[in-house]
Amino acid sequence: MQALIEQQEKESLAAISSASNDSVLREVRLLYLGKSGLISRMSEQMRAIAKEERPIVGKLLNHWRSSFTQVLEAKEKIFRDQADALLFESLDPTLPGTTRCQGSLHPLTLLIDRVVAIYRRLGFAMAEGPDIDSPWYCFDALNTPADHPARNEQDTFYLPDGRLLRTHTSTVQIRAMEQALPPLRIIVPGSAYRRDEVDATHLSQFTQMEVLCVGEGITLGDLKGTAEFFFRELLGVNTECRFRPHFFPFTEPSFEIDIRSSHLSKKWLELAGCGMVDPAVFEAVNQKRGDHAYDPEKISGFAFGFGLDRLVMMLTGIDDIRMLSENDLRFLKRFTGEY
Repeated sequence: MQALIEQQEKESLAAISSASNDSVLREVRLLYLGKSGLISRMSEQMRAIAKEERPIVGKLLNHWRSSFTQVLEAKEKIFRDQADALLFESLDPTLPGTTRCQGSLHPLTLLIDRVVAIYRRLGFAMAEGPDIDSPWYCFDALNTPADHPARNEQDTFYLPDGRLLRTHTSTVQIRAMEQALPPLRIIVPGSAYRRDEVDATHLSQFTQMEVLCVGEGITLGDLKGTAEFFFRELLGVNTECRFRPHFFPFTEPSFEIDIRSSHLSKKWLELAGCGMVDPAVFEAVNQKRGDHAYDPEKISGFAFGFGLDRLVMMLTGIDDIRMLSENDLRFLKRFTGEY
């Protein structure tokens, strides 16, 4: 038995050495190490030999298995290395590599990030609210009368249950005052919806930024200083701001903000609406809260808002606002960094 094992070990190692390719080597592996391989069969015959011979035979079988496996793995590595070498021989290192397309933020997102960063330096927090809201939050609480044109079905998207797609993000101002005590300083970027004819300068869904500051002793000077600081940080220190009297139902007094900046144009551009929060808005909030936390005799505030889509057009030189919502990669690839 011992002589047979030694003989078979020599033959198995010779079979590995003479294997000409990986396929032949796999057959040699199965022949000796498979379930019904020669090494396994001879291990099963251990039960038939005398007890005193078993330790010797077992040692020989273990040595055979170990040496066979070691030589076999070494030969397999040789074949793998040869296959890799053949593969690399056909590789042309001068060919251009596969380029990876690097994504970028949408121009609206880039602008929102800049605006939020400026207002956070002034202590403003960002607030959010639902895009679908009730007429009370969108109109009634904002002192907008029932016969106001904005409440007409020709201008606003109403749902069958009476709710609507918010026409401005001012709804979030009401919700914020309903939930928090003054003082309050928030910015509200988000989508607004109106029944506008879609063309080069109008969309039925657009992005708006609202600003609200409420507390004791807030004045028109605070509004003017905040607005001027913001536009100069955004557009450059030489930016000029002009406040023209206007009318909004939810602010009194109200103003339109025109800006003139060498970064955009030498002409005055109408860019935002603003004003001091109308006392009627505070009264509506108090009624909803059930207290007098926003007593207009003690509390005052200012609000202003502007469209981000139009501002993106001015900053980037886009001549068609629809490009911001068409998701054309040829257009979006232009914005690989902040403008």
